Amino acid sequence: MPDNADPARTIAFQGAPGAYSDLACRHVFPDMTTLPCHAFDDAFAAVRDGQAALAMMSIENSVAGRVADIHHLMPDSGLYIIGEHFERVRHHLLALPGTTLDQVRIVRSHVHALGQCRNFIRAHRLQPVVRADTAGSAAEVKELGDRSVAAIASELAGDVYGLASLAQNIEDAEHNTTRFLVMSREPTRPPPGAPAVTTFVFNVRNVPAALYKALGGFATNGINMTKLESYMVGGQFTATQFYADVEAHPDERPLKLALEELEFFSTEVNILGVYPAHPSRIAGHKR
Repeated sequence: MPDNADPARTIAFQGAPGAYSDLACRHVFPDMTTLPCHAFDDAFAAVRDGQAALAMMSIENSVAGRVADIHHLMPDSGLYIIGEHFERVRHHLLALPGTTLDQVRIVRSHVHALGQCRNFIRAHRLQPVVRADTAGSAAEVKELGDRSVAAIASELAGDVYGLASLAQNIEDAEHNTTRFLVMSREPTRPPPGAPAVTTFVFNVRNVPAALYKALGGFATNGINMTKLESYMVGGQFTATQFYADVEAHPDERPLKLALEELEFFSTEVNILGVYPAHPSRIAGHKR
């Protein structure tokens, strides 16, 4: 981050400059300075410690699924979800300026990006090499100075590292989209009545049919649950935490009643954020 950057106008993300998270930050908050962080924990800490006002965290991808580890880290991050963003992933094949496609033999990128461009890689007989991330791969191509090596990354990464795009939109799936969550030190909630998403974690009691009974209130109150995932806590097979997204506001009667029933069958319920539904989510319902 530049020395003169205002923390109040800075947004942190996990990844190298030019990452898709960096691109999402710039699309949603074009007037803010982006702060690259090595790990998710570092991005959370940047907000907690006042180096940044917000964090843009990738949560899931329509092709690759859940982003590893993020669900474990969010409940203990000390931050709140205040928004969501859906970023269309458009992969570019980036190489040194002046390189032609037939000169490229090796392509470097994150394992998911390579998998998402499998058809292009096979068609051009490229050798895929897995690296830590997309933008970092672009930086390596610049540093290597080898025209036979290219990277799959964002157009922004090409601009950041001075690379040329030999091919664009090379992903196999046209729907390839990553969902991001915007996080802050202080919670903010949209007013009741507007389309909203509530994210929470809960631990059910260790009794038969506890999960079935805990979720019954969402069905009887007409609440649309769009995500429910489980993962172990404390390394114990009998201690399971659940992460959920519902399309409703807790200040409105249906979700209020559903949460009351959930709490009766749970040992803990923790709301991580109540935030406006993104236009892409609303448009998806209309389709």
